Order: sequence, then C-alpha cells, then structure tokens
Amino acid sequence: MSPLTSRRGLLFGTAAVSAGALVTGCTSNEPKQEKAATGDQPSADDKPGKHVTIGFAGPQADHGWLNAINDNAKRRAKKYADVTLEITEGSNDTAAQIGQIETLINKKVDVLVVLPADGKALTQVGLKAMRAGIPVVNLDRIFNTPQAYRCWIGGDNYGMGLSAGRYIGEKLKGKQDARVIELAGLDNLELTKQRTQGFDDALKNYPNIKKVARQAAEFTVESGQAKMAQLLQAQSKFDALWNHDDDQGVGALRAIEQAGRDDFLMVGGAGALSAFQAIKQDNGVLKATVLYPPTMAASAIDLARALGQGKGVGGLAEYEIPASITLYSAVVDKTNVDQYMPTGFR
Repeated sequence: MSPLTSRRGLLFGTAAVSAGALVTGCTSNEPKQEKAATGDQPSADDKPGKHVTIGFAGPQADHGWLNAINDNAKRRAKKYADVTLEITEGSNDTAAQIGQIETLINKKVDVLVVLPADGKALTQVGLKAMRAGIPVVNLDRIFNTPQAYRCWIGGDNYGMGLSAGRYIGEKLKGKQDARVIELAGLDNLELTKQRTQGFDDALKNYPNIKKVARQAAEFTVESGQAKMAQLLQAQSKFDALWNHDDDQGVGALRAIEQAGRDDFLMVGGAGALSAFQAIKQDNGVLKATVLYPPTMAASAIDLARALGQGKGVGGLAEYEIPASITLYSAVVDKTNVDQYMPTGFR
C-alpha cells in the first residue's frame, strides 16, 4: 500500500460505508445484502442504462493488494453491459501515470477512476480532467484538493488500528500485565502512522495492556520475516501481536514457526486469502485480520457508472453520489471468515 493523507474527517455525514454495502447496492433502492462483496456480483441496479466509458488508471501491481485492486475493477466492469473499461498499464512513475491519464482525457472517456501512485503529484491531472468535464472517482490515495475529484472512496487506516486494538483488547482484558507488540509497515508513510495511532488509541481503553515493542517492516514477505525474527529475539514473552499487512505477515508467520513460538495471538491487516485460510484452519497464532478492502475498486466502478448515468446511491435520499466514502475496517476471525473468503487477495 502507499501514502495516504489523513482520512478521518472524510466520512460523509457520520456514517462509514463498507465495501460490501456499496458494491451490493450502489445505484439502487434495493435492500443491502449481508453477503460480503467480491466484486463479482452485479449491483442491485444491474439493468442496462446509458452507456458509460470508464477510464481506469492505477499504479503498478507490485503488491498483492494492488493486484487485487486491478482485478476487482476489471471484474466489476465486465458485469455491466453498459460499461466499457479503458484501463491503462499500471505505473509507479508519476510522469508515466500522468501521461496515461492525459491520454484517457484526450479519448474523452465519460468518467475517470484513478488510484494515483502519488496523490500530491497527480493532483493537477485530476484538476485537468474535472475542468474538461470528466468527473473523477479518486480511489484510495487522495489528491491534494477536493476540486481534483468528484468522489473519493478509500480505506480507513486509523480505523484499522482501532479495530485491531479493540479486538486484542477484548481478548486480553481479563489478563493482568498483558504485553503486546506491533509489526508496522513503512514508517515514512502517513498510513503507517495512522494505523499505529489508531492502535495506540484503542489500547488506552485497556489499562491492563502495555505495548512493549514496535518494529517497522516494508510491506514485503522478506522484511516481515526479518523484522519479526528480531522482535521474537528481543521479546521472550508477550501476549499479542498486531501486524499491519498480510503480505509481510506471510514472512512474519515463517519467523514465528522457525522460532517455535505459539504463546501469543496475532492479528493481521488488509485481508489476504492466505490470512483467511490460516484463520479458518485455526491451528496457529493468526486469529484475525482487519480489512483494508480491495473491493473498493469494484465500488469505484459502480460509482463511476452512477456518475455517468446521473444516478445516486441506493439507500440515500440524495439524488447525487456522496463526495467521499470511507470504508469500514471490519475484523475477520473464525466466526465470519467464510463470509469474507471470496474477497481475499493473493
């Protein structure tokens, strides 16, 4: 995952809309389904309408979550007979991505969905699209000004930390002098700071719990294994671990297995298929993960289609779609893992 600015003030009204709720009911007044969204089911309003050409520009899929973003967008668009998806080759080079978006503007697509490699650097091209009359759905990494997009949709990094902290707090609330550790992501990213802040704020409600160590990794399997090995060597006894990212969690679990440790519980982050499978098997330390749902890309396609067809969001009284939608960081454990299994990314 990549740099985000603070999103805690971006809820429309006071509600946080989950990816599942939006994907299953984005442009209709049909009741929301309880089943978790996969990006495969059409929304309740799947009857063909005005044709919409959606330009999609995302970063290079060099991480399991980013690859899932692209897959969700492509699968979602295929469900609509009235949608054509013009997708660019993902790039982490801001100049290259700007050029790709300008090509989509010149093609006069109806709506743009953009997950910028760098929100600040791509703000001007977002403004250019908006000035050209092409509404922009800004996905996850946010542009510097709301004038550069019509709607923002993304995850809640602070909320991830809150959910992880609350889950661990409830599991350990009866234990005296409980000790927890944290395996964070890249410390130079704002999202990492937000996740840590949410975690720390949640733990303030559990005075019996103390965070005794924190190590930053790099969102990779290799870094997760190396940094987790260091934590295990330094901490001979602790009760819970929160790992910010399920990709680096694969490496962390390798280090834990190599150390022969099983005396604590682990909570992951993001929602990888491998994490869901381990939670379901329930024969190791990983007991839960908090979501940063890549289904947001499917929801962004729904929003773009609604914009192109002049529709609002089902379940809301307003005629227009919201200006921003912050997704909820749900906790997935053995009680609900089957529901979320179809959303897991590889």
